[in-house]
Amino acid sequence: MRAHSPADSMHALDVAALRDPAVTFWSARENGLLIGCGALKQLDPAHGEVKSMRTAVDHTGRGVAGAVLIRIIAVARARRYRRLSLETGADEYYRPAVRLYSKYGFQIGAPFGDYVPDPHSVFMTLRL
Repeated sequence: MRAHSPADSMHALDVAALRDPAVTFWSARENGLLIGCGALKQLDPAHGEVKSMRTAVDHTGRGVAGAVLIRIIAVARARRYRRLSLETGADEYYRPAVRLYSKYGFQIGAPFGDYVPDPHSVFMTLRL
């Protein structure tokens, strides 16, 4: 990620931020090996944010990210969020992520929460 985004445009959560009570974190494992992860951050009682979506390099294209995203969407619906948003990079490296999110109904839109317009970011939202 650092190779594809300027430092001032990276919005990944560090370990301390992942421990915030507003964040729920999931890991995907195969035979005990960590192969992917993702998180859901509550922005307000009706709005959540997809965070920290990652797939191990040798497991891309195998449905790991889709499985994690399905879980995040299901939990957001169970929490009765009306909207689920995310920020990802705008570089070509992030095109597969944008395609994945689009496949699950996310649409490109405006910045949300504390984000500001950034040419290195793509903002997406799913109405639930």
